[in-house]
Order: sequence, then C-alpha cells, then structure tokens
Amino acid sequence: MKDYSAFVPNVHFEQIPIKNLVSNQEYQRNLSQSHINRAAANFDLYQINPVKVSRRDNINYVFNGQHTIEIIALISGSRETPVWCMIYDDLCYEQEADIFANQMKFVKPLSPYEIFMANIEASNDEQLMIKSLVESYGLQISSKKAPGNICAIAALENIFKKHGYHALDRVLRLIIGAWEGDYNSFSANILNAVAKLIIVYKDALNDDLFKEKLGAVSIKQLTRTAKERRPGCMGYAEAMILEYNGKKKTAAAKLSINLLYSKDYSILNALAEEDDTYEVTNDSEDDENEEHPQ
Repeated sequence: MKDYSAFVPNVHFEQIPIKNLVSNQEYQRNLSQSHINRAAANFDLYQINPVKVSRRDNINYVFNGQHTIEIIALISGSRETPVWCMIYDDLCYEQEADIFANQMKFVKPLSPYEIFMANIEASNDEQLMIKSLVESYGLQISSKKAPGNICAIAALENIFKKHGYHALDRVLRLIIGAWEGDYNSFSANILNAVAKLIIVYKDALNDDLFKEKLGAVSIKQLTRTAKERRPGCMGYAEAMILEYNGKKKTAAAKLSINLLYSKDYSILNALAEEDDTYEVTNDSEDDENEEHPQ
C-alpha cells in the first residue's frame, strides 16, 4: 500500500483544562478583549475549533487558539473547563513561531457573498429578510456587478443590523427612485450615505424631493463631488445634502450638513470609513490570524 504519512500531521487529540495551557510566547499577539467579549456574546458550540498545542518539556504551548481558550473560559466561568487540543510533540519554538506567522498565508477567506448565501441555505432570518426585500424591488444579491445586481452585501447587512428592516427599505426606495436602478448607485458608499441621511434627518428628509434633486445628478458627478468633500461615505452624504439643498434661500428649508457630525449621531461614525472595499470584489475584513469560535 502507498504510504500517505507525508500528508498526515503526526498529532493526537486530548481534552486539556484551560488552566494547563500556556499562550504567552513572544510570537503571540496581544489578546483582544473586545473580540473575546463579542465572540462570547455570540457563542456557538459548533463553531469551536480545536486548539493547536505544541508539547515541549511537558508544557502545553498554544500556538493557534489563544482567543478560543479565553472565550471558553469567559463563558464557562472557569479555567478548569477542558478544550479539545490537537497536540504536536515534535515542534521546537522556532517551528511554532513559523507556523503561527504563516498559517493564514494560503487560506482563502470567505467573501461576504459566500457567507450570505450560506446563511440563506441555513434559513437564517436576517439574510432571508434582506434577500426578500431586495428581490421585492426586482433586484438580486450577486457576486457580479451588473444591472439589477447588488454586490455591496456587507453594507446591506450593516444597515439592516444597525437600523432595521424599514430603514433598509427606505434606503433602497430612495436610491431606486433617484437613479432608476443604475447598478453603480448600489455601491457601499452610496448605500451607507443614504442610510446616514435617513437616520440623521428622519422625516425632515423629504423622499420625493430627494428623488427629484438627486435624480438630476449622475452617479459620476456625485462621486466627483463626494471625493472633493472627504473620503468614504461621509463625502457622499455631504454631496447628497448639497444637491438636496440646492439654492434654497432660507436656512429653515435647508438640511444642515453639520448635523451629520453631531455628537448625538456619533454611533454613525462606525460607517464613516466604509467604502467600496466592502463590495464583494474585495470586501473581506482582516481575519484573526488563528482559528477561533466566531
């Protein structure tokens, strides 16, 4: 029989209490408490990956999974909690560091589209509602930019998650009304900019006037103005307000650009740097450089 040992890691699996694991090696990064808290709040038993351990001098050194063990310790309330470990008995310190540094080099991260469609297959409510809403306008979620397609999936999900179904519905309605389905109008920048306007100005933003004023401006011109104002979707939001206000003479009739930056709406700043890198062609966020539960 053919020998396949060269393709199978020489490892064994054990359940080891967290208190007996060490993850303070110099090559390890600092723990992110915010990541630990976020993952713990969304804990899913089926998302736990085995912790990779190098056993040297009878000490169990974690070289992949330091956040995993801290998440489990937090939700279980004890460092007595055991975790499944994939144990290597033949590694030196330098090999551990090399594996840690290069383990993600050839891993292809999932795109937002792939994640979205997997959630659809899993019948998850959030994605099903977004898909249904998009399709109710005769559009579809896709990985390819084309007429009738929306590729800025992360932007759709962020708006839905942070502001709800009706906010996303109004965003789509305004964009379609203004630019009649031009697929360039469904970029992450424009989706997020319109979301900002409806959250900040609420009913003061007249939908019919928005469609009339913004519909008279091409996406190309709007983009040029936005880039002159500032980077990302905040530039688009400002450009939209300028066009919406037009040449109104009375201050009362105008929407104040300054309101976009009011401390009362500081929660919106999380979207300020989101731009077209969130679209499916290049929208994967930097992954944690290890396997972890969430």
